[in-house]
Amino acid sequence: MTPLRQRMLEDMRVRNLARNTQLSYLQQVSAFARHFQKSPQELGPEEIRAYQVHLATVKKLAPSTCCLVAGALRFLFRVTLKKEWTVAEIPMPKKPLKLPVILSREEITHFLESIVSPKHRTILTTIYATGLRVSEATHLQPTDIDTG
Repeated sequence: MTPLRQRMLEDMRVRNLARNTQLSYLQQVSAFARHFQKSPQELGPEEIRAYQVHLATVKKLAPSTCCLVAGALRFLFRVTLKKEWTVAEIPMPKKPLKLPVILSREEITHFLESIVSPKHRTILTTIYATGLRVSEATHLQPTDIDTG
């Protein structure tokens, strides 16, 4: 293990980052170094920009993956290497806003009518009509429903 990798791992442990985050960050920094065939200590803002362009245009990675790479590089350069320029030079890609699929009244009616059990139909109708989350629905008690 290189001294830089060891130092970054220690920095992540000191900050109590989750084990999966540590593994992901190390993997992303390793890929960055392999891309340029150099230690990250020898690389700077221009290489970071070129790498981000490569990931977005050539590899066509999803914005969430590019955010992970940016987070790993920000941590490496700002925390481990203590470079002051990092935050401004490593932009986070904007994640596209995904709107939920809205079913028509007919689709909802068809779905609820296809449920054979009256108990299950009542539960799902209540959940849909009130907009409950799954966790809220699982904690629902008969006394929570106003029958008056």
